[in-house]
Amino acid sequence: MNELSPVSGAARRAREAATRTTCPYCGVGCGVLAAPDGYGGAAIEGDKDHPSNFGRLCSKGSALGETLALETRQLFPLLDGARCGWDAALDHVASGFSRIVERHGPKAVAFYLSGQLLTEDYYVANKLMKGFIGSANVDTNSRLCMSSSVAGHKRAFGSDTVPGCYEDLDEADLYVLVGSNAAWCHPILHQRMTRAMDARGGKLVNVDPRRTATSEAAALQLSVRPGEDGALFSGLLVHLADAGRLDRAFIEAHTQGFEAALARAREIAPSAAATAARTSLAEADVARFFEMWAGTERVVTLYSQGVNQSAQGVDKVNAILNCHLATGRIGRPGMGPFSLTGQPNAMGGREVGGLANQLAAHMGFSPPEIDRVRRFWSAPNMAREEGLTATSMFDAIARGEVRALWVMGTNPAVSLPRADHAREALRRLELFVVSENVASNDTLGARPHVVFPAAGWGEKDGTVTNSERRISRQRAFLPPPGEVRADWRAICGVARRMGFSGFDYSSPAEIFAEHAALSAFENDGTRDFDLSGLVGLAAQDYDRMAPAQWPLPAGEPAGRKRFFSEGGFFTAGGRANFVAIAPPRLPEATSEQFPLLLNTGRVRDQWHTMTRTGLSQRLGGHMSEPTLLVNPADADRFALRDGGLARVSSAHGSAVFRVKATTAQDEGDIFAPIHWSDETASAARASALVHAFVDPVSKQPDSKATPATMTPVSFARAGFVLSRRRTPLPRDSYWAWEAIEGGYAARVEVDGADGFWLAALRALAPEDAELVSFSDATRGVFRAALVSDGRLTAAMFLGPAPNETRWGVMREAFAAERLDGAARRLMLSGRGLSGAPDLGPNVCACFGVPHGAILAAVADGCRDPAAIGARLKAGTNCGSCIPEMKRMIAAFQPEPAAA
Repeated sequence: MNELSPVSGAARRAREAATRTTCPYCGVGCGVLAAPDGYGGAAIEGDKDHPSNFGRLCSKGSALGETLALETRQLFPLLDGARCGWDAALDHVASGFSRIVERHGPKAVAFYLSGQLLTEDYYVANKLMKGFIGSANVDTNSRLCMSSSVAGHKRAFGSDTVPGCYEDLDEADLYVLVGSNAAWCHPILHQRMTRAMDARGGKLVNVDPRRTATSEAAALQLSVRPGEDGALFSGLLVHLADAGRLDRAFIEAHTQGFEAALARAREIAPSAAATAARTSLAEADVARFFEMWAGTERVVTLYSQGVNQSAQGVDKVNAILNCHLATGRIGRPGMGPFSLTGQPNAMGGREVGGLANQLAAHMGFSPPEIDRVRRFWSAPNMAREEGLTATSMFDAIARGEVRALWVMGTNPAVSLPRADHAREALRRLELFVVSENVASNDTLGARPHVVFPAAGWGEKDGTVTNSERRISRQRAFLPPPGEVRADWRAICGVARRMGFSGFDYSSPAEIFAEHAALSAFENDGTRDFDLSGLVGLAAQDYDRMAPAQWPLPAGEPAGRKRFFSEGGFFTAGGRANFVAIAPPRLPEATSEQFPLLLNTGRVRDQWHTMTRTGLSQRLGGHMSEPTLLVNPADADRFALRDGGLARVSSAHGSAVFRVKATTAQDEGDIFAPIHWSDETASAARASALVHAFVDPVSKQPDSKATPATMTPVSFARAGFVLSRRRTPLPRDSYWAWEAIEGGYAARVEVDGADGFWLAALRALAPEDAELVSFSDATRGVFRAALVSDGRLTAAMFLGPAPNETRWGVMREAFAAERLDGAARRLMLSGRGLSGAPDLGPNVCACFGVPHGAILAAVADGCRDPAAIGARLKAGTNCGSCIPEMKRMIAAFQPEPAAA
């Protein structure tokens, strides 16, 4: 909701009755007010009192109310595909785990968790596996997201500590974004930075091989060669030393290893010229960046997946940290390194040991730490060594070494690198268990033996921790439907049936209290993660707990905003470590067979594998298809047509995407989105192409530089399909579903006879649906609609490719409650029922403002985003559409006046 909108009395009363909760998307951790509407949904707006967002929400958060329906939900347990009771499902899992552990040992069992889980769910899962089953084979999809940042922090600081906070963004004079399209992926923070720049006159530098929406706010765009971020920051470290910009007092008092790190940096990038040569940047731009960074004390360097998802991600993190340590620009207002977290509770998962190389409360696998956690838990089978990380876990499944797996709240058959390999591995399991809140996704398609119906956002009750270490409550405002239960209840049910004590919790408040107590146990300030101030927190205080940043030691109820301004690092000697990074190099070179580098990542309005965002018509309108970004020269080189289709292939798989030729991509580099799955598109699982290389320290996969190639794909006919429900269409065609009002639309390209596609269309409608059709074989045109009880149920338009009709011509017919005879005849004509034009895809997802409406406003004199916002509201909420509106304004050419 636009936080500046006037609030009516009714709206104010609804806000007062709303539940304060937290957004389930990225790691910004925005506060949300959710008021149930009485029909299974909810009115959603930002919480003005939450310090992470002060009332603003991005497009995804704003559309949460559209994603709460039950049509796609899993509402009861399944055992071997058949409905069963909870007792039968829990008994089967517990006996299966016990049997496999007895026969093959605890390392034959694994859990694969998610940054979507609440901290309380995460805690009991780790306790069960690491303390009672006796294996550390617990990892999480956060391994794919933030583990390189975790490892970089630990190498430098001795702990996984984010040293700064969001308030630093209000006080900085220079923002350096590295591998982060924050304008799309963290728009609330990006807009916070742009407002601060307007107020303070600050500047932004964007370091990214791609020119993205974030580039449009940048004073300097550095399109660095893929893999060379470490060289850029090595060159910066050398410049800081040579220009006399070091903080020698801080280095000598609080750090160690500086000279070795500087010597290695000189080997890599001894000058601006050498840095420019390695990074493929202009020397003048490199020199300007060096001087901007060196000459601006209040500098925040923010980094995300472009840094983390790399075979040298940890070194990239440490190259950035080296520069901040060398200048003492850490832990003080307006300065420091800042990791932009990708998931809502990736930080909370790390707090409780969610990664296979961690124990709970930020402890590791040293003998004293193992013993400490064992004694606190009274654990009978404490894990003694690190477990299998995400990709190695699935490799072990494929080899038959891991025989039982419990997947909770994630979709590895889509998201893991070499996704085809992961999907096939799942089918080899002796016991495959999934906790999921949707009834169908690619991982469920691998046929788990047991499915537990999990609570979704709106039904969950617990805590999450955001990128600035702020713990917030996620509160339930809807009752759990059907037989749905919280994840922690399912985990505890299995643990008790395996004969383990210590899992008799009656509420998430009890779990959180134990989590806080473990953080305080034998701590005395020796560990960064400290919730000793919350030990003994009563259930009613947990229920009304306000957002707070850790550490929250006893006697400091406000928490602590920043770390390390005066040293106090968590290494053995209390000094930060400079790290001499390895010379940057890509793990795999391009070749004649695979001459391109494939980069994968997120788009503005979608999230992970679209099981939630794919239900919102607002979110589907901006980029409705899996779209490949290609430099125009590469499109010509590979005979691709802008707007056509391309098959991208690597050594590991292939996928088909819609082509968009753009100079935002450098030649030789292509970009594909990660969100589409076999549920939502014909063949667009980008992670199926991604190679197997991981960072040697963090074990995080490299998703940014897979050698690949492209070939054009063509079909005889193109058009669309409309349906009240979404189901896979034939795989030997191209299709991609998007949510629309009342159902779903798919843009399609096909071969095959009319009869084949009529049969596919009939599968989308009731058997007794009435058929209305039109065919012109000489022109290759086929149109058909199925009407049930007077309402349009499904429709298909096909015509010669590439000049297909878009589904907007059927918008009114699909929305109509009942179609009369005239409407039925007109709907196949290719014109809307009223003759109103199709305004095209949404530009502003928050308010559903389409491209055509914004163009009309520009033509009518709105020549800046503020004017468009005043007229249409577009851009007045999260602001992620503002870069696109600016491009539309710049490209607008008014029609010449009549003579």
